[in-house]
Amino acid sequence: MKTRLNKYLAERGICSRRQADVLIADGAVLVNGEVATLGLPVDETDEIRVHGDMINRMRPKKVYLAFNKPVGIMTSVDPHAPDTIRTFLNLPNHIFSVGRLDVASSGLLILTNDGDLSEHITHPRYDHEKEYLVSVDRPVLREDLREMADGMMILGSMTKSAQVKKIGDQRFTIVLTEGRNRQIRRMCEALGYGITSLKRIRVMNIELGDLPIGETRPLTSKELHVLRQSLSL
Repeated sequence: MKTRLNKYLAERGICSRRQADVLIADGAVLVNGEVATLGLPVDETDEIRVHGDMINRMRPKKVYLAFNKPVGIMTSVDPHAPDTIRTFLNLPNHIFSVGRLDVASSGLLILTNDGDLSEHITHPRYDHEKEYLVSVDRPVLREDLREMADGMMILGSMTKSAQVKKIGDQRFTIVLTEGRNRQIRRMCEALGYGITSLKRIRVMNIELGDLPIGETRPLTSKELHVLRQSLSL
């Protein structure tokens, strides 16, 4: 039975459906030697390559990891790009990061080959929480934190409300339910702060805890159960 190419790639653990659409639009996916198009129906009889690598026709066993990303490592899905999570950890091609964390930031990323789980965590319509620890280059004013919490105009529109808590003279935590490009950095810049450190410490119920920088750990069965329940999977 034929299925859409983006769904096929997600089921084989290449990336989420939305990330697959980006790869297809960029011409990185070949089907039977031809550059693929969005919405193309495929099945196990087709030869499918992403960035030149053959895609395994079998659905892989599901993998769920927490990773403490160091500063300087990218979350690109291109297996041939330098300084990516995949090259840093020597990951097999069927494991990818859930969402992104910019190269200058550190902290929690979920790694998986479950495209449906990734889609449900990262799609904007679901409003799932992600928590960050932020350090800035000057003392933080409470009125500025209130502005972040209430919503700010960046990239031409208002941000959603956020939970913001001051935890030190130049440190605060912020919980977002959206993930605009470099959102926290843009919010701080608009208020006149430079960020000296930005670390993600939680994604929904999954916490970074004391996981060492650059290390991974499997999600526990309890974490995965609660996560799946929250995502209605």
